[in-house]
Amino acid sequence: MRTQPGQTDPALIRNFCIIAHIDHGKSTLADRMLQITGVVDDRSMRAQYLDRMDIERERGITIKSQAVRLPWDGHVLNMIDTPGHVDFTYEVSRSLQACEGAILLVDAAQGIEAQTLANLYLAMNADLHIIPVLNKIDLPAAQPEKFAEELAGLIGCDPSDVLKVSGKTGEGVRELLDHVVQTIPGPVGQADAAARALIFDSVYDTYRGVVTYVRVVDGHLGKRERILMMSTNATHETLEIGVISPEPKTSDLGLGVGEVGYLITGVKDVRQSRVGDTVTSAAKGAREMLAGYEHPKPMVFSGLYPIDGDEYPELREALDKLQLNDAALVYEPETSAALGFGFRVGFLGLLHMEIVRERLEREFGLSLISTAPNVVYRVIMEDGKELTVTNPSEFPTGGKIAQVFEPVTKSTILAPAEFIGAIMEICQGRRGQLLGMDYLSEDRVEIRYTLPLGEIIFDFFDQLKSRTRGYASLDYEPAGEQEADLVKVDILLQGEAVDAFSAIVHKDKAYGYGVDMAKKLRELIPRQQFEVPIQAAIGARVIARENIRAIRKDVLAKCYGGDISRKRKLLEKQKEGKKRMKMVGRVEVPQEAFVAALSTDSSAADKTKK
Repeated sequence: MRTQPGQTDPALIRNFCIIAHIDHGKSTLADRMLQITGVVDDRSMRAQYLDRMDIERERGITIKSQAVRLPWDGHVLNMIDTPGHVDFTYEVSRSLQACEGAILLVDAAQGIEAQTLANLYLAMNADLHIIPVLNKIDLPAAQPEKFAEELAGLIGCDPSDVLKVSGKTGEGVRELLDHVVQTIPGPVGQADAAARALIFDSVYDTYRGVVTYVRVVDGHLGKRERILMMSTNATHETLEIGVISPEPKTSDLGLGVGEVGYLITGVKDVRQSRVGDTVTSAAKGAREMLAGYEHPKPMVFSGLYPIDGDEYPELREALDKLQLNDAALVYEPETSAALGFGFRVGFLGLLHMEIVRERLEREFGLSLISTAPNVVYRVIMEDGKELTVTNPSEFPTGGKIAQVFEPVTKSTILAPAEFIGAIMEICQGRRGQLLGMDYLSEDRVEIRYTLPLGEIIFDFFDQLKSRTRGYASLDYEPAGEQEADLVKVDILLQGEAVDAFSAIVHKDKAYGYGVDMAKKLRELIPRQQFEVPIQAAIGARVIARENIRAIRKDVLAKCYGGDISRKRKLLEKQKEGKKRMKMVGRVEVPQEAFVAALSTDSSAADKTKK
């Protein structure tokens, strides 16, 4: 294989990524690798060096992939630090396609978790060389021998092949780097063929536009070259091309076979530089794209409204700017009679939703209300008309509904064997169907269920964690759709439906939702001068009711002694006044009541996270 003069020989390149669950020490291990290979000196070093966002550093999670070039023993190691969360599975799968090997990193005190297992299967399907590694062996609670056997059973290797390291102290990290050089194969590609490079990530830079991270598979990409994005057919000129070590370094030679780097074209929108797309030369381009490209599809929808209605233009501008950074974010304007003007926003999952909301509030200074998350339903009417419903207000009320389809997921739960009964009870209560169960070791079990996505996104994970004392971990992936008996529950105040409180739920859960919401609103809405009925209804049928008692003004205060008929006359007059007021009075729902009733609790940030 010929390479251009001065370019790295593909035989000396090792491309690998780190697969790990949240809080298993992936970023800490990456920090030690940066220090040991010398690309970051001790003075510049800081914890979680590759996590660039404040939210990543505060929460201790990786949201965006990061690529870094490390020199080691005459070789070039390209390490890609991937997100560990289920919401970003597509990004992880693209990162895996850019590598030949993967370090499977597991906490020696906790063992493998469901999302790590899911990413391990992705790596195995991509035919990557897996290096099993136990981290945090310096912890007093570490059980390296026990979990080495568990990992060996999963991968099919010997327990002695499992490497033991400590990202915190640096113990075993040098041996791990040597092992990467010895066991991970070098990249294979055709240097003379038309250029093909995989985009595995892209970020927006305020000054330079979109920075696109690529892995060159065939051919060569150079500076000042016309390139073509194969999925959009957009052509651009590469203004800058180079590698990241760990800060960007320009390369006049460009990028050859097997190299990982970045390119800048001056484009201002990440949607023109999509993850999974293939970059080729505009003049003599490749004919076939690299396999596996998908457009990320939103799984969860929620309404975002500014608490102060005057902030609507600022919210629109903030979403526009955030979309420059996040190609998976989709939104469209919507109005609510109760909440005013806002946007219906589509997210990859609950963590993605919480991060977007937090960034909007923090980076743009907005105060927001988010409605309860919803999934996408497909409704078929008796006349054959088909509707896509992402918002309860779109659910048809007039006309006959023939079928309603909801998205389902294939869910994997890992937990100690003692909690099997509790887990099954929760899943059966959420309309789950058992697919199978395997013991990973004597006391650890993997349970697989088909669960409706709508049942997972609300408080399923909280219940799972509380019933298993925090030991269970959850992963899920889309698995098509199924027909379901779903209804729309409306909440009526004074006989008028408040669209913000409506929900699409299963027929069996409708009564419970109605009772809970009515009780909650009775506590939250302040008492009026007249009695206010709160009703939950399915169509015209009321299924639950609560009353907010009227504030009674003491009209007898000025009567001292005297005839009872005088008092009765005053009370009758008050009664008539209340009746008239009830007919014309409007129930004012304070903003705080909407926030309290609609906000998924503060722990929603971590739903399905750990």
